[in-house]
Amino acid sequence: MGVLIVVVSACGFGSGALFAKPAYDAGIDWLTLLAWRFAIGATLAWAWLLISPARRVGLRAISRRQVAGALALGALYTGNASAYYAALETVSASLAALIVYIYPVLVAVLTLRIGRPLEGRRAWTALAVATLGAALAIGGIDTTHPPPLSGLLLAVASPIIYACWIVLSARLGGERRDRTGHEDDAGAAAAVASALMMTASAAIFWILGLASGRPLAPTSIPAAAWGPLLGLGVASTFIAIQLFYAGARRIGAAQAALISTVEPVYTITLAAVLLGEFLTPIQLAGGALILGAVLLAQSSGAGRGAAPELRLADE
Repeated sequence: MGVLIVVVSACGFGSGALFAKPAYDAGIDWLTLLAWRFAIGATLAWAWLLISPARRVGLRAISRRQVAGALALGALYTGNASAYYAALETVSASLAALIVYIYPVLVAVLTLRIGRPLEGRRAWTALAVATLGAALAIGGIDTTHPPPLSGLLLAVASPIIYACWIVLSARLGGERRDRTGHEDDAGAAAAVASALMMTASAAIFWILGLASGRPLAPTSIPAAAWGPLLGLGVASTFIAIQLFYAGARRIGAAQAALISTVEPVYTITLAAVLLGEFLTPIQLAGGALILGAVLLAQSSGAGRGAAPELRLADE
C-alpha cells in the first residue's frame, strides 16, 4: 500500500510541469502560479480533513510542537517550489527534471544520519539504477540554447531543499533509524500535516505576491490559466503532497524517494499520449530501468521494519 500511494503521488508531482507551462503561456508568472497553486491545495486539504470525524480527531490530538513543525515544513517547501517553478521560466522542463532527480540520492545520504536508511546492497543498487534510468528517460535535452546561470542555480537548489523537506517531514511523522512512521494513523496524520504545510506555503506566497504587486485577484487571472491552475492545485499539490507524506510514513523517506523515480516514466508516457511525442529507444530503456529498479528495491526488503508504538499525539 505504501508503494502504491507513493507511485500515485509521483504521478501527481509529474504533472506539475505539464500544467505550469500552459499557465505561463497564458500570461501569469511563477509567483502568481504558486500563490494560487497552494491556495487551491490548502483549501482542498482542509475540506478533506474536516469532512471526516477520524481526521478531525487527529487534528485535535496534534501537539503544539507538531503544529510548529508542520508550519515550518510548509515554509521550507516554498523554497523548493519557488526554485523549481522559477527555473522553469528559463530552463527546459526536461533539463529541470534531470537536475531535480538527484534528490533520491540526497535523501538516501541524509537518512544515513537522520531517519531510516536504505537497507542492503540491493537497495542501493536499485537507487543507482533508478537514477540512471531517470537520466535516460527524461532525454531530449536541448544543448544548443543553454539556459542562464541563474536558472541552473535555481534548478539545483530545488532538489537540495526538497531532499531536506522529505527527510524532515518523515522525522515529523515518527520515522527514526529503527522504524518508519505508524501505518495505522498514516492517513489522518497526512491529512493534518499536509493541511498545515500547504496553509503555511499558501500564506507565504500570497504575502510575497501582494507585497510585490502581483495581480492575484481572480479577475486578474487570464481565463486560459484557470484550467492549468486547477490541475496544479488538485493533482500536483493536494493529492501529491498528502499521498507522499502518507506513503513515506509507511515505507520510509529513502524508500519513498526511490519509488518516486517512476515520475519521469509517467511524465513521458503522458506527453506521448496527450501531445503525440515520439519516445526514443533510450527513453524506453530508461523507463524500463526505473521500473526494474523499483521492483529490485521491493525484493530487497528495504522499508520493511517494525512499526513504532508512537502515535501522532504522542510525539
